[in-house]
Amino acid sequence: MSEVVIYHNPRCSKSRQTLNLLKDRGIEPRIVEYLKTPPDEQTLTGILRMLGIQPADLVRTKEDEFRELGLKEKLNDPTALIRAMTEHPILIERPIVISGDRARLGRPPENVLEIL
Repeated sequence: MSEVVIYHNPRCSKSRQTLNLLKDRGIEPRIVEYLKTPPDEQTLTGILRMLGIQPADLVRTKEDEFRELGLKEKLNDPTALIRAMTEHPILIERPIVISGDRARLGRPPENVLEIL
């Protein structure tokens, strides 16, 4: 089995539930606390490709930073959204679990089981 990585926010209940789901299945993922060590633009672009979604689908639109940065007007500008998410990682939807060349959002946590 390939390494499993979780982009994790310990303060997020869905992220904690997803991490527990992995551990309950005997998987000890590499934990990336993305608020402390955010992905760079190239890494985030790769994650989006693995998820099969657009940047607008990964950005947290209810965060204050989304409004403060005027991102509603940039939802059709993938480059601007990726840059905003790398500079303000709180904007990245979580948790993201990666296994090999596949990734899933843990919303709901059971989504990640598809790639394990």
